[in-house]
Amino acid sequence: MSELTHFDQDGNARMVDVTEKINTVREAVATGSIQVSEEIMKMIEEGTGAKGDILGVARIAGIMATKRTGELIPLCHPLMLSKSSVDFELDKENMLVHVFCTAKLEGKTGVEMEALTGASVALLTIYDMCKAADKNMVITQIKLLKKSGGKSGDFVAG
Repeated sequence: MSELTHFDQDGNARMVDVTEKINTVREAVATGSIQVSEEIMKMIEEGTGAKGDILGVARIAGIMATKRTGELIPLCHPLMLSKSSVDFELDKENMLVHVFCTAKLEGKTGVEMEALTGASVALLTIYDMCKAADKNMVITQIKLLKKSGGKSGDFVAG
């Protein structure tokens, strides 16, 4: 494991200085899932949620979250993203909604936190929009699937 970069030699928190880094194209994809009831899955599929289009609102929330990550996560750089997308897969057999969030830019620092934040907020939005019908939903398996670009190179989850 490499050393932690958000602390100086005295153990004080710091924002990493990326001034001397070169711009590269960087992309990250994160995922997560929410376990739902049959009733919730049906509402999502049919678009009959009391608060409106559940996945549509969750998509917008996730995209907005990627753009605001630098304001939410301490020491995270504010970034000018060139791409942010949120997609969903419905697993009706296991009653799971899977979210996939992609963040991309050309810059000096990675976009893993943006992708993870977008996936998390999209899942939280699904929970919020459906909690009146069922509070037993479980958000799980939020993780980085892959990332590319930068000094550390490519990563694909094993």
